[in-house]
Amino acid sequence: MEVKELKSKGLSRELEVTIPANDIDRRVDARLLEVGKTVKMPGFRAGKVPMTMLKQRYGKAVMGEVLEAAVNETSTKALEERNLRPAAQPKIEVKEFDDGKDLIYTLSLEILPEFKIADFKGVKLEKPVAKPDEKSLKESLERIAANNGGTQEVTTKRGAKNGDTLVIDFHGRTADDNKEHPGMHSHAHNLELGSNQFIPGFEDQLVGAKSGEKVEVKVKFPENYGAKELAGREAIFDVDVQQIREPAESKVDDELAKSLGLEDLAALKKAVEEQLQKELDQHSRMNLKKSLLDHLDETHKFEVPPTMLEMEFENIIQQVEHERQRTGEEAALSDAEKEEFREISERRVRLGLILSEIGRQNNITVADADLQRAVITEAQRYPGQEKQVFDFYSKNRQALESLRAPLFEEKVVDYILELAEVSEKKMTAEELIAALEEEADAEAKPKKKAAKSTKKEEGAEAQKADAPKPEAKKKAPAKKKAS
Repeated sequence: MEVKELKSKGLSRELEVTIPANDIDRRVDARLLEVGKTVKMPGFRAGKVPMTMLKQRYGKAVMGEVLEAAVNETSTKALEERNLRPAAQPKIEVKEFDDGKDLIYTLSLEILPEFKIADFKGVKLEKPVAKPDEKSLKESLERIAANNGGTQEVTTKRGAKNGDTLVIDFHGRTADDNKEHPGMHSHAHNLELGSNQFIPGFEDQLVGAKSGEKVEVKVKFPENYGAKELAGREAIFDVDVQQIREPAESKVDDELAKSLGLEDLAALKKAVEEQLQKELDQHSRMNLKKSLLDHLDETHKFEVPPTMLEMEFENIIQQVEHERQRTGEEAALSDAEKEEFREISERRVRLGLILSEIGRQNNITVADADLQRAVITEAQRYPGQEKQVFDFYSKNRQALESLRAPLFEEKVVDYILELAEVSEKKMTAEELIAALEEEADAEAKPKKKAAKSTKKEEGAEAQKADAPKPEAKKKAPAKKKAS
């Protein structure tokens, strides 16, 4: 094998690799010998077919297989010999080849940048910490009571309002052809007004309705509605309001705790307080991690591979446009917005490379046991659908590997934090949450400071796969499909 460097500019490299004809012939003969061990031809026993006959019968078929293997092997070797680490899949183009002649191909790639990792010892970071206060505990308990208090029938003649649950029968039809489609009718359906269970405009037209009334509801299905035969079409629903129910008075007492499987109110308070503390600890971790990522970004400046940058940029743009379409906003982005999102993309890629290099230099890895725990955690998020989630990851290696990137990132972050000087800043739960909400509001707008967002950098590795979600996640309640 002979290798020539044709291009070396910035992070771009182009190599020309030549595989001698005799090497190709040797590989073909070796492969034909393997094939010949099992091939049977008239007049010859298995393993005794002459090479000339094997070449006539199987030469062309074997040649393609051999060339592919030769290119894969030699391209890998060429990169290793020059200590080149590709940032993305190299592009290979065969320049010359014919029977009995050398194989010549070019190998074009972008390499990962070389940079020095800053010393983390002595880095000072501040971690905000908070404990649940009485106000948060009280509000949480009241919310639990309200969610578990059920409803009671409204006995007065008042009209329905947001927060009420209507028991309704409805029959729908598309306006242009007066036809009913699957999912457009239901009986004794419980619909909470203001819950946005149904398509936009449906619930609004039931506000003010009284028990026993019939209401004609006119709506238009969204353009991106799941059922394609209904997307973008106008529809009419005949709705019979059977009953109006309002939230029943709820009490925070021992009975509430027992209905939730706990011994008494004291046990419920303890469980709620532990959950609140867990949430505050997560917020503290998020804030500390953001400070660390800011520090890494500020102390490491280097060129990022253009291909990686473009892939990340396109991914962000697609996510933003999809979200805008979902909410009915104008999907098109302005040039200024695109420029700001490109800055976010560059930061993401740079942070991913930094964290990856720190992990590589310090032999930080994610074990299979870590992945298994991650799958279990993911499955626990979908009660009743755990088996579907397990099956999805067991059959989809790419999706399983997508869990590795955020796990790896957290391990690298933990490693850095052990070396840094981390001090705690005590604050109230209200102050901590307010600070995070302020950051979240900033992240919702395409401003330059959003380039330092925290949530957008969860799983910052630019190399990780954008895996599909489990089917268990995609299942929507039938009532949402109905209208």
